[in-house]
Amino acid sequence: MNIEPTGRILGATVTGIDLSQPLSDARRDEIDQALGRHGVLEFVDQQPSPRQLRDFGACFGELEVNVANVGRDPELPEVMILSNIKVDGKPIGLSDAGQDWHTDMSYSRQVAFANILHGIRIPHRDGEPLGNTEFCSMHAAYDGLPPAIVERLEAMTVLHDFDKFWELMRQRKGSTRPPLSPEQRAARPPVSHPIFPVHPLSGRRVLYANPGYSIRINELPEAESHEMLEFLFRHQTQPSYRYAFRWRVGSVLMWENIGTIHNAVADYGPDEHRLIRRCQVAASRFPELHA
Repeated sequence: MNIEPTGRILGATVTGIDLSQPLSDARRDEIDQALGRHGVLEFVDQQPSPRQLRDFGACFGELEVNVANVGRDPELPEVMILSNIKVDGKPIGLSDAGQDWHTDMSYSRQVAFANILHGIRIPHRDGEPLGNTEFCSMHAAYDGLPPAIVERLEAMTVLHDFDKFWELMRQRKGSTRPPLSPEQRAARPPVSHPIFPVHPLSGRRVLYANPGYSIRINELPEAESHEMLEFLFRHQTQPSYRYAFRWRVGSVLMWENIGTIHNAVADYGPDEHRLIRRCQVAASRFPELHA
């Protein structure tokens, strides 16, 4: 296995491994270390089946089954289908997943460790891929905060709410997301996490807040909390902290959610078809991150 850094603030390309084959503990540890160093990994020229993709993801922890019950593989609930393709007028997957800056499962008591996506069909226009995935480094965001802000917020926590992002996506033109049922809302109540946790792979502090799910700094008055969050959102998404991944057919993209936030760029039309399978790994191996 060869790991070649992108030379950017995030990202590395991994070759010499077949993700359709069982993963040894030693190889899993290598990938863990690479995630700690680079945050985002692309495994090129991969063709895992949905079950093989699930099995690869399960090597890194407990797999999430999405609470919304939209876009799941009918035979493998741990595998989500992200697609704008329709069959007989009905969508085969969730068409608007992840459009805006966020980190997955910050709304959960057990947060996300990693996302694993397999690009099966990637739209292109004028020879360029569409639907790229952008990332920001939360290691760099923490390191770049003014010392007075770090000192002010050091022991504070942030409240995260699943409903904030879901409703934001529902309001977008063309969204197929249904409203959450009372049972679905009850299954994902707002939860709080430290604003500056220690990353379990790097051992460094990161900024753990994001525009998609963060709604309140609990220890601040409401007005000050709103002002501070707006500052943090602008700070963490500045261009110097960004890396844009360009999709290729057959790529498996893996990133860790504790030290990054991400955004799916929706620059393709309804007739520019995209099909991606996704698994999401909870941070079950890292109990120190549980709320």
